[in-house]
Amino acid sequence: MAERRTGKPAVGELMGLAAAAGQEARVAAARRRAAGIRLTDEERRICTDDLAEQFAVGRLDEDELHARVDRLNEAVTHADLQPIFAGLPAPSLYKPAPSKPGRWRWAAFAGAVWLAAPFFLTGLVLLVFGREVAAAIFGLPALAWTFVAYRWAAGKTKRSRRP
Repeated sequence: MAERRTGKPAVGELMGLAAAAGQEARVAAARRRAAGIRLTDEERRICTDDLAEQFAVGRLDEDELHARVDRLNEAVTHADLQPIFAGLPAPSLYKPAPSKPGRWRWAAFAGAVWLAAPFFLTGLVLLVFGREVAAAIFGLPALAWTFVAYRWAAGKTKRSRRP
């Protein structure tokens, strides 16, 4: 059994709660904006898949699933979906698509290369004149900085590499 801690919640917990509240607010705002818009066949299919998923995890029994799917097929607007999904998570069609890294990241990468170039060139000059240690002190951090900036601009983080 999980223990409940008394006292102040951890900062990580507060940040998690704030992020969840922000996500819920975005979903609610998307539902309000789409309330008067008519449903398409594709949106009905997505909602049917969401209801089937709720049945699969055990939130709905078979009779309730059939009743909700019947109401879904009779629904005309997005506002008609609210009673169908009462007591269930919001349909996935209201959840925002994950954002991809924008072009501004590549502009920031170009700025990082521009900042690293003088240090790298200074390291090359020192290497030519036989100062290997000084070349390493100037050149290697500039290369590392450029590599890290590239990985960031490309959006390749540990989270995005996981399956």
